[in-house]
Amino acid sequence: MLMERTCLVTLKRMSCIAATTGLMTVATQVHAQSSVQLYGIIDTWAGAQRAPGKSLSWQEGGGGLSTSFWGFGGKEDLGNGYKTIFAIEGFFRPQNGAYGSFNGDPMFSRNAYVGLTTLAGTLTLGRQSSLLYLQACQFNPFYASFTFSPTIVQMYAGLGTYPSYKTDQGIIGGTAWSNAVQYASPELYGLSGHAMYAFGNGSTGNGSKQYSVQASYRNGGFAAGGVYQYANFNSTAGDLNGLLKGFQSQSAAQLAASYEFSFAKLYGEYLYTSDSVINHGFHVNMFDGGLSIAVGTSRILASYAYSRDAGGLDQTRQTATLAYDYPLSKRTDVYAAYMYDRITGMSSGETAGVGIRSRF
Repeated sequence: MLMERTCLVTLKRMSCIAATTGLMTVATQVHAQSSVQLYGIIDTWAGAQRAPGKSLSWQEGGGGLSTSFWGFGGKEDLGNGYKTIFAIEGFFRPQNGAYGSFNGDPMFSRNAYVGLTTLAGTLTLGRQSSLLYLQACQFNPFYASFTFSPTIVQMYAGLGTYPSYKTDQGIIGGTAWSNAVQYASPELYGLSGHAMYAFGNGSTGNGSKQYSVQASYRNGGFAAGGVYQYANFNSTAGDLNGLLKGFQSQSAAQLAASYEFSFAKLYGEYLYTSDSVINHGFHVNMFDGGLSIAVGTSRILASYAYSRDAGGLDQTRQTATLAYDYPLSKRTDVYAAYMYDRITGMSSGETAGVGIRSRF
């Protein structure tokens, strides 16, 4: 009798342990199938800035080496190679707490999309970072800095974006496209591709087209990319006249490459833009190069960009930056940078400052 009771108790305990283990396994599987993450960057700097042709001003600003943003995204494993994904991200200005990277920027200005990933690629719908902007960031040592990157400053601080100086150089459409549908191919032998189309959500037809295609290749320390972009509007259909009178459309094509050595990385980009204006048009050639040199755990960053337009204002623009970036930890770094900026017919611009950046 005693032996039977002992066996019964043992069997109950084993059943309990098995049930608990099963529940834990199911919970772990459910957790692995769905996840949500909060992330972002906070970057502020202090120093002096003078736009080309303007006076010097002292300031504390947001977004020295990176534009500050916050976001949350997630994925759910549907099985058989299918996953749903989403991301909701917004730029903000830590110097005053305002949302957006500038006045008029939407709250979720960086990305706001949902999509489906399969073995054949990924399809996403919503507001999404443009393919040209992402490639320009990838192939310059200052990545997405609107304050110190010669590449980003020349491409996106023009055509009315920052009206403190007059220039007809620059990319229309901004860094993110609303009402967009994008397809991203899986990577195969280092090759991958993207295609994106943005609807104007109106009945104006040609006044609402934006589309872009991009291809990239990676092999060891070498990477290269090519992108083509066409835009009939900037933020909303029919708004190009707010940039230049009679502006109809813009085509842009960029080739870029980088090579990483053990202690340094080299970058190079060439951009051609063709702008269609009523009764005439003009084009811009832009060349830029840069490097990142490792000094222990810190980095020295340098970059130079040169642009020239023909048929418009016939301007040349030269921008150069030198910076030092020192990591305090895996998530936080401090930096010092100086940028020189010169546009034909204007006094030189300069930006110098120190800043701190933290990732979460």
